[in-house]
Amino acid sequence: MSLEALPPLRDALAAHGLMAKKAFGQHFLLDLNITRKIARLAELKPGDRVIEVGPGPGGLTRALLETGARVTAIEKDQRFRPLLEDLAAATAAGALTLVFADALAADEAELMEGDPGHVVSNLPYNVGTALLIKWLTGPWRPSSMTLMFQKEVAQRISAAVDGDAYGRLAVIAQATCAAQTVMDVPARAFTPPPKVESAVVRLTPLADRPSPERLDALQKLTAAAFGQRRKMLRASLKSLGGEALIGAAGLDPQARAETVDVAGFLRLADAWLAARARQAAGAVA
Repeated sequence: MSLEALPPLRDALAAHGLMAKKAFGQHFLLDLNITRKIARLAELKPGDRVIEVGPGPGGLTRALLETGARVTAIEKDQRFRPLLEDLAAATAAGALTLVFADALAADEAELMEGDPGHVVSNLPYNVGTALLIKWLTGPWRPSSMTLMFQKEVAQRISAAVDGDAYGRLAVIAQATCAAQTVMDVPARAFTPPPKVESAVVRLTPLADRPSPERLDALQKLTAAAFGQRRKMLRASLKSLGGEALIGAAGLDPQARAETVDVAGFLRLADAWLAARARQAAGAVA
């Protein structure tokens, strides 16, 4: 059997009596025109290694395999095993690797065997943000990410400073990647239709990505600053150094988190790390 000979996705789902599970945040994308467009936006080349999370019945998986990429699909829902195994059998040996596990616990570096790889996914709504933070800050660094989110989440990723959607997610994403919304997807494109619109975001890692220590500091500072986003920085960052820290970063203590750009938060991270280093040196002396 070949990919072209596989039954339509709707027929395959009906044959196995499968429906989307709300608990897993599932909404099936069955329109192959849309999945093929997402695969094109990912700019994959034959032989590229790709991780896909939450393939479900395999709509996007089919489109990714059509590019010649080698796909590792991570699926938590065992109900889809027969459909995905049929898909694997219809492709060349090694083109599709199936991993039935929780993607939040997956070791992507091990799965990719040292290849940076790419991530292309219609992410389950209930874990999409957590997975993105994992890939942005973790030790495994994909070459690119082309990800579908709820439109609201997509807007938060690419939001500009001082906008309503600007927050912790925008700072961490834009400190590590160039982020751009490349496609809107209406609710009617899914089965069943979600109550919200969706969008595809393309993230390309920056050459000067912050070090792990700097990223850890950035996460702590943005959690504190945006956790009390209506307060001035001198209040929201009081436990992390307060006005001394803010002054060292060249920022206004009366500013609020949503008015501080990514570069400003990186200066705060540097100042916090420097203060910790001085404290450690003083303790040793």
